[in-house]
Amino acid sequence: MTDAAAQTVIDMLETGLDWARWGASEMQRAQRCSGHGYVSPLDETVFLVRHVLGLPQDSTLDWLRGRLLHDERTAIYEALHERIVDARPVAYITGEAWFAGMPFLVDERVLVPRSPLAELVHQRFSPWLSHPPTRILDLCCGSGCIGLAAAMAFPEATLVLADLSPDALAVAAMNVEFHGLEERATLVESDLFDALADETFDLILTNPPYVPSLEVDALPEEFAHEPRMGLESGEDGMEHPRRIVSEARRHLRAGGSLIGEVGAWRPEFEAAFPAVPFTWVELEQGGEGIFVVGEDDLPR
Repeated sequence: MTDAAAQTVIDMLETGLDWARWGASEMQRAQRCSGHGYVSPLDETVFLVRHVLGLPQDSTLDWLRGRLLHDERTAIYEALHERIVDARPVAYITGEAWFAGMPFLVDERVLVPRSPLAELVHQRFSPWLSHPPTRILDLCCGSGCIGLAAAMAFPEATLVLADLSPDALAVAAMNVEFHGLEERATLVESDLFDALADETFDLILTNPPYVPSLEVDALPEEFAHEPRMGLESGEDGMEHPRRIVSEARRHLRAGGSLIGEVGAWRPEFEAAFPAVPFTWVELEQGGEGIFVVGEDDLPR
């Protein structure tokens, strides 16, 4: 869009709702993918407009009916331009993403939080845990959102956030401080379990890389903004999940559980471990590929 055309749009769209509707329409025309925690382009644009205007994300749409200042309209246009033209995910534009009902700080050093594991956090992992965990590991933690949300669901638990990427751990450290969990959370740079020695846990949570290399290249343009190492897991997508399941038992206490995500690659995951009786969670809020397995059922 030329500068003149952009100025025309800025002058014509007067309210937050005007901008949300226009942005959603432009996203549809550009065939943008709403695959980073939103169900539709309209959800994304409403979130973005609220953020630019400094409105709480739970504010009513009535707040978006008022006429906007020229500077506000210009700022919204610039943010929507990043989303529509550059295919940049909303979380990277705003610097925040919501997971399990809580805000987390994010940037291009980590994947955008969107795991359906949030639904299990809301349920405090019921009925999958036999007792509340006192020590939790978030393996391949990225932003730390899964582990930190779990730690907040279990206030008596301590947490280890582990990731191979120093950049990801830097973001996770920001979120530890943001949520005030410095006294309960430890960060470890580790290639899966390698740096965890003989440490054991009641609960291991993991959303590891599980996308085959060729599939990563075929993902929508939005995913190219994310760190590839957070998505790619070898030719069949099972390089990381295979290691995790093979090594998890020695890091689980008696009666502990491994709970993780492999998305649409459930068939490949089950084929890699035909003797392991994974339980697959039926999700009410969408998503797929969430498994639960107890310590006794994992390979020795």
